[in-house]
Amino acid sequence: MEEFNYVTKEGLEKLQAELNDLKFVQRPFITRQIADARDKGDLSENAEYHAAKEDQGIIETKIVKLNNLITMSRIIDESKLSTKQVMMLTKVRLLNHNINKEILYMLVNEKEADLKTGKISFKSPIGLGLMNKKVGDIVEVTVPAGKIKLEILEITL
Repeated sequence: MEEFNYVTKEGLEKLQAELNDLKFVQRPFITRQIADARDKGDLSENAEYHAAKEDQGIIETKIVKLNNLITMSRIIDESKLSTKQVMMLTKVRLLNHNINKEILYMLVNEKEADLKTGKISFKSPIGLGLMNKKVGDIVEVTVPAGKIKLEILEITL
């Protein structure tokens, strides 16, 4: 079964920019390094050449993985989102009962997750605990620090 990579439009653009950087900036740079190292003579003892070839392999692997990820990506149609329940791209205002503090999260895919900006992966323990829940629901989620009790106060876009 193929698993799609659901992304925002911005998320897909970020992946494409990363791929373009690998293909059109990093790949040519490594190719020049290999050519320069090759010009220095005996390749069997040329550490620069071997390091550049290793870097080239890493970049090519990243390019293949990123190409596959982009191929499997589907942009989420935000017009079809609902605030009736928690789903990808919804913002959820929560009350953390453990510390009696409100927090706001937006559920996104793993690649777009950034805790500093309040974006958490829908596949994270908290994300999985919140998915498909409604306003008023209380969920108990196990995180590395222990169990936390979260109450859904509001769901917005």
